[in-house]
Amino acid sequence: MTKKIAVINDLSGFGRCSLTAAISVLSAMGVSPCPLPTAILSAQTGYPSYYCGDCTDKMEHFRHEWEKMGAQFDGIYTGFVASEEQITQIFRFLGTFHKKGSFLLVDPVMGDDGIPYDMFSDTLLSLMKELAFQADIITPNVTELCLLTDTDYSRISQTGQSQDLLVEIRTLAQSLCRGRLKHVIVTGIRFADDTGASQMGNLYATKNTYEVFSFPYVGGSYSGTGDLFASCLCAGIARGDNIPSTIQSAGKFIELALTDSVKEQIDRNDGVNYEKYLSLLMP
Repeated sequence: MTKKIAVINDLSGFGRCSLTAAISVLSAMGVSPCPLPTAILSAQTGYPSYYCGDCTDKMEHFRHEWEKMGAQFDGIYTGFVASEEQITQIFRFLGTFHKKGSFLLVDPVMGDDGIPYDMFSDTLLSLMKELAFQADIITPNVTELCLLTDTDYSRISQTGQSQDLLVEIRTLAQSLCRGRLKHVIVTGIRFADDTGASQMGNLYATKNTYEVFSFPYVGGSYSGTGDLFASCLCAGIARGDNIPSTIQSAGKFIELALTDSVKEQIDRNDGVNYEKYLSLLMP
């Protein structure tokens, strides 16, 4: 039977991210996405102006109706939340649907480049930590890793040597691997390889192991690449692929989309040209 994933995230009319990315990637990889919108936006929040319709009061209706249907999910994937109350709603959802045999992937969306997003607060951080430790796997960027571990981002960002930077990030990631949380993948790490060439990479850590997956940095920072990565990972786990091979294939997929977008000078807010490469993800 086709695997089903409940995807709790926002939906943006412009900017290829969040549910737009998740629905297309999960579907291409042979997994059925069941979207639960946290917010409906005219455009993702990087645009100069946008409308955001908060869906907090709708989330309980989804949970209740899906429970009446007897819905079951092979996995649950959470992304952007618009408020603290939405995390509380997610806890209720997990109480109903996070059963034995299903996994929880949390993308702890809170900030980037050392800057928290507008909805960030100390209470939201506390709730996000609680949510992360209910997960089986999380996919923070470096900013979010620092927030989850109460680490000063400026100290990490000023680490001079690439090897020292990766050791710092590995240590922080492994410190989170306790209880149910077994897998931490830190995304969007920029560093130099042994030849001095600029790389973009993801560090996969368990309690006792780690591995770095990297590809050449092609320039530019685009909306939605983290969503694409987490969606690839979620679908790969659902269909039984091992995590390292999924990270590798997701990295190649995103590298091609980034290269294409830089070449065509796509605006960063529009996201990357990933659609033509979805066939690379198919079973």
